[in-house]
Amino acid sequence: MIPEKEYDIIVIGAGHAGVEAALAASRMGMHTALFTIDMDKIAHMSCNPAIGGLAKGQLVREIDALGGEMALATDATGIQFKMLNARKGPAVRALRAQADKKAYSAYMTTAVENQAHLDVKMAMIEKITMSDNRVDGVLTQTGTFFKAKAVIVATGTFLNGTIFIGLQAFPGGRSGDMPSVKLSASLQALGLKIGRLKTGTNPRVDKKTLDFSKFIPQPGDAIPVPFSFSNKIISQPQMLCYMARTNLATHKIITDNLDKSPLYSKTNKMITGIGPRYCPSIEDKVVKFSEKTSHQIYIEPEGRDTNEMYLNGLSTSLPREVQLAYIRSIEGFEKAEIMRPGYGIEYDFVPPSQINHTLECRTLPGLFLAGQINGTSGYEEAAAQGLVAGINAVKKIRGEAPFLPDRSEGYIGVMLDDLVTKELEEPYRLFSSRAEYRLILRNDNADIRLMAYGKSFGLVSDESYNRMLRKKDFFATQSKLFENTWLKPDAVINNMLSSIGSAELTAPVTATQLLKRPEVFYSDIKKILPMAETQPEDFEEYFETSVKYEGYIKNQYDLIERFKKLETRQIPATFDYSKYSGFSKEAVEKLVKLRPPTIGIASRIQGVSPADLSVLLILMEKEDRPDK
Repeated sequence: MIPEKEYDIIVIGAGHAGVEAALAASRMGMHTALFTIDMDKIAHMSCNPAIGGLAKGQLVREIDALGGEMALATDATGIQFKMLNARKGPAVRALRAQADKKAYSAYMTTAVENQAHLDVKMAMIEKITMSDNRVDGVLTQTGTFFKAKAVIVATGTFLNGTIFIGLQAFPGGRSGDMPSVKLSASLQALGLKIGRLKTGTNPRVDKKTLDFSKFIPQPGDAIPVPFSFSNKIISQPQMLCYMARTNLATHKIITDNLDKSPLYSKTNKMITGIGPRYCPSIEDKVVKFSEKTSHQIYIEPEGRDTNEMYLNGLSTSLPREVQLAYIRSIEGFEKAEIMRPGYGIEYDFVPPSQINHTLECRTLPGLFLAGQINGTSGYEEAAAQGLVAGINAVKKIRGEAPFLPDRSEGYIGVMLDDLVTKELEEPYRLFSSRAEYRLILRNDNADIRLMAYGKSFGLVSDESYNRMLRKKDFFATQSKLFENTWLKPDAVINNMLSSIGSAELTAPVTATQLLKRPEVFYSDIKKILPMAETQPEDFEEYFETSVKYEGYIKNQYDLIERFKKLETRQIPATFDYSKYSGFSKEAVEKLVKLRPPTIGIASRIQGVSPADLSVLLILMEKEDRPDK
């Protein structure tokens, strides 16, 4: 076939994964094409127009540190910002922002359309083509061939998607958009196994029809914190969100109509895909938590210039008339009008045991998968995968070593490792609890951890990188100052300590020792210790957290160093697990299927026990010494 045009990299899908993949590849100098079914819905937020949250906020900060766009887009279009868990430990603090849905999409559309080396094209891709046992391009619905050295598939929920509203079902990648059916068949024809997952969306109601006097206002932070390390402040005004609660009448309407649900109907159950356990539908909540008399609902604006209000907590696939009935049973919603009903959607995905840590398919060189096609949920998880896929596709073409972030370096590393080594039983979502080193994977230090990578890829500007270096210098100079500064008991210091409920000094202490008290903060010590000019808040937060948790942080780094000796031990690609009798049958099955490259990765595979690892280490030692 003669191609209409040749590219280095083709990206299929312009959602959150596709946008980050295309921007990364083109910014690294590759001639890139981004294909989308609808040019007007680039980076469209099909579900809640919000970015961040627990663990997800850290992920967005990491995307920013590596040179991605999501944090900048959120800072520019956010309408409410909050630091979650602000009163808890630093390991679980996370940023979240409500975004203006249309403005966010417009921002990302401008970013991709004005990016050098990047063409944005509207077309339905129906086939991945191969030559010489590697991917070489794509075919569109009209039979047009575009050639490429690598292809990144970032199709979201569009692969063979089916939308459900009650017992009505119709094809759709999301409401109002056609699904991609033939591309799913093409992936299967290439030998990839396909699975089925389910997710849902929430109804949107008309702001004019709500009684806000009956809701509890949920304001954002008085001084909002930006997502991007390159932004100093959020200058645009914030909007209020609100909270309401369901009631027993709401629950009765739902339970009385479960037979009209494609999930629960006993006579016509239509959805077979597995849904997200941590973002259940209101039907699931009412059925599985029947002892609860109410559930929270957050009423969130979809943007500054729209009356659409998103009802966070009411994900559903019940019929429209049932949705309207149970919504109107909630206080403040008595006259509510639905602008868009919620719906369920079932779609194809590729179980991620078929990809490696670079997000390249194990058996299809040059084919990368990113986002919900890998079984994940959430804009942030998708964007991070897109960024990694874009970087690694470039490195593949250049013949360079891939980017493989470790679990100890970022939530991105945790996510990639989890996807590759664990059997996916439901849509994957990041949580702080998934990260064993979460105290060092904090919101405040993502730039320190990852920005050197972003700079080496050419994705981080000199200005941003130099800012990170100043932050490191600030930490070094402040550490020295605090260690060498002795504070003696006097009226000024003791009055300050008394005012914040801290014990007065009876003997001299260093400033470091004083800062380690839980109730003493950097801002308190600034009042009594001569300081240089005021530094950015994240500089001070990074220093304060590092001092307060120094012992715990050191313990985690010690654990990382000890484990790395095992983590990096290479397993020969030709190691024949089946010829040895010391492994469990499940371990042999998983090890042969996943072919872990190192002992560390093997240790995290479900079904591989410590006993199996011991056998593996002994056998590797024997193979290293053929005389034995």
